[in-house]
Amino acid sequence: MTRQTRPSLVFPLRALGRAALLVAVAWLLSVPPQRLVTIGPPQAVQTRNPKMGVHTRLTDEVEEWKIQRTLEMVREMGAPWVVEYFPWAYSEPRPGRYDWRRADLIVDHALAQGLRVIARIDFVPEWARPPETTFRHLDPEHYGDYARFVAAFAAHFAGRVDHIIIWNEPNLSFEWGYRLPDPAAYTELLRQSYLAIKAVAPEVQVLAAGLAPTMAPPGSEWGMDDLLYLEAMYAAGAGPYFDGLAMHAYGFTFPHDDPPARDQVNYRRVELLREIMVAHGDADKPAYITEGGWNDHPRWAKAVRPYQRLLYTIGAYEWALHEWDWCEAVAFWAFRYPWDQRTYQDYYAFVTPDFVPKPLYTDLANYAQGRPYEYLEEGP
Repeated sequence: MTRQTRPSLVFPLRALGRAALLVAVAWLLSVPPQRLVTIGPPQAVQTRNPKMGVHTRLTDEVEEWKIQRTLEMVREMGAPWVVEYFPWAYSEPRPGRYDWRRADLIVDHALAQGLRVIARIDFVPEWARPPETTFRHLDPEHYGDYARFVAAFAAHFAGRVDHIIIWNEPNLSFEWGYRLPDPAAYTELLRQSYLAIKAVAPEVQVLAAGLAPTMAPPGSEWGMDDLLYLEAMYAAGAGPYFDGLAMHAYGFTFPHDDPPARDQVNYRRVELLREIMVAHGDADKPAYITEGGWNDHPRWAKAVRPYQRLLYTIGAYEWALHEWDWCEAVAFWAFRYPWDQRTYQDYYAFVTPDFVPKPLYTDLANYAQGRPYEYLEEGP
């Protein structure tokens, strides 16, 4: 290569360097500055209904200010209770190595807003399940690992989280790792978890999992009737191993006061679960509705009109307050998603991902404060 050819290579290299620098500067300028988030003085929820609650979905929320704002809006709506999902795999990615930072962040912000937290714990880490299985697959040889984890969770959050749900909807094949539901197996998981938690945090209330309301026929590959499942749990000896029962109460197309029936899934179906508890000597145990509500998607077959959703939701909170002395909280699904789901699920939300209140939110806030409803009026 001659000396005369060198400048022709140097120029593009320098130009490339300048271009890269410009790209880097442009990228830095495009990135929004991180919001400084501080936890202020403790707040208190002002409400006329102390049973009001919502199921939040903050586990996968990336930015701390969004976690804070979500929980602020829950308080401002007048709901003292939140149910939050704390995946086992997130906090114990390796056996015995706990990382509570994410869970601490959510709990600390919730408590600062004056909210009570019910923790739902599942999601199996890879090290605790066979290869090529889902995160909901837990074999009996790892029940002890799960029990150890929920006990560690209870000890770490002692005095901050006083309700823990053991698993979620084990009467569905999907939630049981794509296996047939097994009430006796779940009862054993519940037993080991209860004993482990009580050994380190006896004040924590252990809740048996909320069952999916379903009328699946016997032998169904997809699920098991929730009423039959609870009966089978009692037959397997579950009674001594839970302090309260989580319940799921979806209304679908039925009003909040539609009477319960074994051949119908509606909001008051939970009364049939309660009857089973009472029949087995558990009348003194409370229940907690940890999922439920109505959907107002314009085209989903199981949805209702927006004005009906407003009527039924307020009516449901009122029903629990005045008719169900055994029900401690009603936490409806789902307050806000971190991003649009692009399915009918978005129409369960109370607030958009961008924190825009839906009419349901506004009227619930008015209801909780005893103000006139803004949107609630009869539709066609």
